[in-house]
Amino acid sequence: QVQLVESGGGLVQAGGSLRLSCAASGRTFSNYAMGWFRQAPGKEREFVAACSWTGRSTYYADSVKGRFTISRDNAKNTVYLQMNSLKPEDTAVYFCAAGGMYYTNPPRAREEYDYWGQGTQVTVSS
Repeated sequence: QVQLVESGGGLVQAGGSLRLSCAASGRTFSNYAMGWFRQAPGKEREFVAACSWTGRSTYYADSVKGRFTISRDNAKNTVYLQMNSLKPEDTAVYFCAAGGMYYTNPPRAREEYDYWGQGTQVTVSS
């Protein structure tokens, strides 16, 4: 079992930065791939970024590539999402998720993730 709690969301102007954190409890955190997803009002939850259980492999949605960076600190049971050059279209509730135990390549499909946090709101004003 893994419990996930996101933090770091808030209101920021376009062009600004935020860093989201996802703290995990459970001894097996380091065995899981970690992903970030987001859901805007009236839209489906979409993939943002993921990293493998080692942190060596990362994937990004095309819409955030070059602006967002996912990283993890297994000693702290925490995964981060650094978001730079934010745009109004990045406004959404951001969720972290754990899944794909021992996968070399982290999954990008929601169905591959077993545990989810409650989400944190990110609002980017124009």
